Amino acid sequence: MRWLCFLLASTGGGRPVKPLRFDLAAIPVTRDSFTFFLDRQAHGFAVWQYETRSRAPHDEVVYSAYSEFQPVEEERLRVVLDRTTGAPLASYHHIELFSPRSDTLMVEHELEVKDGRVQGTRKVGTKDGKVKAIPVSVPLPPGTVWSNYELYAAAVTNAEPGDSLAAPDYREFSDSLRTLYFFAEQPTAVNVPAGRFDVLPLRSGDFRLYVTRQPPRRVVKGETLDGRFSFELAHTGPVVPTDP
Repeated sequence: MRWLCFLLASTGGGRPVKPLRFDLAAIPVTRDSFTFFLDRQAHGFAVWQYETRSRAPHDEVVYSAYSEFQPVEEERLRVVLDRTTGAPLASYHHIELFSPRSDTLMVEHELEVKDGRVQGTRKVGTKDGKVKAIPVSVPLPPGTVWSNYELYAAAVTNAEPGDSLAAPDYREFSDSLRTLYFFAEQPTAVNVPAGRFDVLPLRSGDFRLYVTRQPPRRVVKGETLDGRFSFELAHTGPVVPTDP
């Protein structure tokens, strides 16, 4: 979900910031479907899927997502990580925009991590039919994560109410190294179409995610702090295997 990457900012809370710890093995192999809402009206959907696979020398988590936010955006995402360490391995992200106010119609990156560097290509397509390809090759410091906040949120292992947590992250679209922050709020319960869940809200910048703290670990709801945009878990199903 692209907007999460751009909404990450400083957190609240008076405690010292803790290093973010997470365990990707806590996320179940599943396919979760969400409904998007804008001003309480349905405006699209998203499907998030988590797979595991073994490919020497890594046991991997493959996170893929497809979403449509009507009528302005369509998005495809596929992220690969080391299941044991959480280290980034590869990222593909393609977004098509349908806004008459923007000259940009498409943005895309296809990246992989080799020998401690992020390498690949970033593309930008404009209304005049041109596609600009930009080569990427930058060092990735140890411990840096991808910028997909929703991917890591359910796997956090050390978040307690009132905690501020942080980890270095690489922003794929801006080709920049920054910091992923979030603040753990008070536990609560939420009702969504998929059921009622006990959750720990995790806030970062102008966005809040509601994540379960007991297995199966997953995000069940998200919302902007002003309440205008939100998404809710509609149902869960079996994984549809992606291409190897």
